[in-house]
Amino acid sequence: MDSLDEQQDGFGNQPEFTVSELSFALKRTVEDAFGHVRVRGELGRVSRPGSGHIYLDLKDDKAVINGIIWKGVAQRLKIQPEQGLEVIVTGKLTTYPGQSKYQITIESLEPAGVGALMALLEERRKKFEAEGVFDQARKKAIPYLPSVIGVVTSPTGAVIRDILHRISDRFPLHVLVWPVRVQGETSADEVARGIAGFNALEPDGDMPRPDLIIVARGGGSLEDLWGFNEEAVVRAAAASDIPLISAVGHETDWTLLDYVADERAPTPTAAAERAVPVRAELLALVDDLTVRKTRGLWRVLEECKQALRGSSRGLPKPADLLALARQRFDGASSLLPRALMAGTQSFATRLTRITSRLTPRPLEAGIRFNQERVGALSARANRSMGMFLEKTRSKFLAEAKLLNSLSYHEVLRRGFALVRGDDGTMVRSVEAAGAQQVIEIEFHDGRLTTEINKLAVHKPKSTKKTPRKTAADDQGKLF
Repeated sequence: MDSLDEQQDGFGNQPEFTVSELSFALKRTVEDAFGHVRVRGELGRVSRPGSGHIYLDLKDDKAVINGIIWKGVAQRLKIQPEQGLEVIVTGKLTTYPGQSKYQITIESLEPAGVGALMALLEERRKKFEAEGVFDQARKKAIPYLPSVIGVVTSPTGAVIRDILHRISDRFPLHVLVWPVRVQGETSADEVARGIAGFNALEPDGDMPRPDLIIVARGGGSLEDLWGFNEEAVVRAAAASDIPLISAVGHETDWTLLDYVADERAPTPTAAAERAVPVRAELLALVDDLTVRKTRGLWRVLEECKQALRGSSRGLPKPADLLALARQRFDGASSLLPRALMAGTQSFATRLTRITSRLTPRPLEAGIRFNQERVGALSARANRSMGMFLEKTRSKFLAEAKLLNSLSYHEVLRRGFALVRGDDGTMVRSVEAAGAQQVIEIEFHDGRLTTEINKLAVHKPKSTKKTPRKTAADDQGKLF
């Protein structure tokens, strides 16, 4: 019992910590003991939330340690972490008090030798090959003579100068350069945007759309060329509607872009040679073809001439062809006079036979026949004249009746009178009658002439009603 009491007294003398105090004490201890460490392992889980940080697991066959790469460091990585990649990381060991975990804050990440990158590259190649991205059936033909070439590369390196110089020597044409970084953490995205940007140009826009795209870069290590193995570049090249030539690295360097491109060139200079033919060689070829065509044409014409001459030898002479027809013409000409005489004699015989059948009619019978005919015609003329006169008479009577109905005499019969002045003009008003000395009044049964001694004018009373005044009419006006 005494020993138990002593033990309890010993524990009671130890200082007490809060959870936070103990957690942060452990954090300081771990960070002081492991300032910077270099760890080799295989990447397990890799998570990229929207913050831009990268959370991952670094493991071997016996243990797992959590790792974090802050956003600023993640943007500078040459190789992006992927699950299954064996890497060597450098960083600082620390703890996360919120979950009682220890983790490594990674400051640099590199593949654990070339073998790890080659294994990852082979895994990606098999993935794209299984999707059919590398199929030959989807590859497009390279145009023989493009009008515009688009080059995706660094604008400051020797690669673009070599391409432009080679194109200028062979066949000068329009070249568009899409400037990108060809090495580093952003190179893959920039190359992918360059390929997509050339495809987005309108054919008839202000900026001409290329007929061919060249993606080029000089040689380098596998890590330097790794951006052309990224999925973004491979997908952009596969989706390109414009034929694409890959010219990345030297002849021994291969990237996934080489598999998906429509054609691979061992060097950027070779890509320029593949893009355009030699203009001088084309001109020489055209001249040679022109000469060959001319020679061939003359040869064909000479052969046709020889064939025509050979065929003409087998034809009979024109005199021989006309000899038989000339002989027949001479024979017919000798028979023509006798045929004319025989024909004339035949017609004379027929005329005599016909005239013998005619019998002249006696004179009295002819006169009687003509008299009867004249009498018939006279009777027809009389009937026609009678009908015409009757029709004319009926028309005249109708027009006379119409004229009589429209005459002013009918008006006079109804009690009206027609007044004329001494000069024969019609008097239409009282004022006009006052200017006359003598007037003539015509009734329906005669005329009366009288002198005017005194003129008295009697106007008819007006039938208009006088408008009644209103109160408004009695009101005075302002103006």
